[in-house]
Amino acid sequence: MPVSSALPARLALEDGWTALGRSVGATGSTSGECVFNTCLSGYQEVLTDPSYAGQIVVMTYPLIGNYGIVDGDGESPRPQVAGYVMRECVRNPSNWQASGSLPDWLAEYGVVAIEGIDTRELTLHLRDRGALRGVVTTDDLDAATAVARARAVPLMEGRDLTGEVTVPGLVVEGEGELTVAALDFGLKQNIVRELAGAGCRVVRLPADASADDVLELAPDGLFCSNGPGDPAAAGAAIETLRSLSTRAPELPTFGICLGHQLLALAHGGETYKLKFGHHGGNHPVQDLRTGHIDITSHNHGFAVREQKSAGRRMVAGAPALEITHLNLYDGTVEGFRHVERPLFAVQYHPEAAPGPHDARHHFDDFVSAMRGHRGSRG
Repeated sequence: MPVSSALPARLALEDGWTALGRSVGATGSTSGECVFNTCLSGYQEVLTDPSYAGQIVVMTYPLIGNYGIVDGDGESPRPQVAGYVMRECVRNPSNWQASGSLPDWLAEYGVVAIEGIDTRELTLHLRDRGALRGVVTTDDLDAATAVARARAVPLMEGRDLTGEVTVPGLVVEGEGELTVAALDFGLKQNIVRELAGAGCRVVRLPADASADDVLELAPDGLFCSNGPGDPAAAGAAIETLRSLSTRAPELPTFGICLGHQLLALAHGGETYKLKFGHHGGNHPVQDLRTGHIDITSHNHGFAVREQKSAGRRMVAGAPALEITHLNLYDGTVEGFRHVERPLFAVQYHPEAAPGPHDARHHFDDFVSAMRGHRGSRG
């Protein structure tokens, strides 16, 4: 599928919204749930984030590709998005570190993308209507046909996509003294960098790993990663976490993004679909225990449901999970901890990539809990 700078392309959404633009990267057709991202930079990290599997990402920043593609900046070895939408794409980047241009890289990996779209209008439309199924195509530009194809795209609700982005088997990274069993539901590479840099040996396990697989490693801690899709559909992962909570309740456990949602579900909690999700690097999150506010990086379309009872804020259906963090934009749950066990989770991304680094302290908290656990075992 060749690079094209002149071929017309069409973006169509299930509600009938369409626009003509220009093809960037690969030609052909792609489909998925259309969402918008508000990051001002970090497009390579966005494109390679496994949490975007099954989604067409609209960048609100108008100029994408300025600094090209830089080896080592990806969050996984290849692009993970279903499609990509830009106002304008830079074909000749200015960066001494660049190994190539964004269009060439998209074409190399078969990513169908489009430029020339009024992304401000489109973002406002998605904000008002919510995330919508969409199609990007260079094959058949007929608007009615493209809209019909968008309406045939599977809904994100009910889709377990973790199997599409996980590792095929055990992968060991880092050489620290602490062993972290990392359930890989679409693990971002910068999470591994943060854990390895904090003195951890990270053993990545496939998304369908069992509790026995985890316990055989005799880990110092359990990490539950980010990932794509509907958390409630990841039944095998939920069952594994539920089993571990019974068999190894003392094991320090940390979850991020999808891992946050899966831990809530494993303890009896509930999740729900957000209207248009949180995708960007500028969300203020408050720690309810201290009042401290971190500016945080986000990428998720589902959230954990809150319940208030007798002055307590807890995860709905899981009274042992006390809510610790809230999003100051819309009040959604951003973190919880178990009231008796060394288990905590956050919805946002403390590893950033892209985004601010305000919340890196959560990795320190996890490492501290693991060291305490190791000390208690003698």
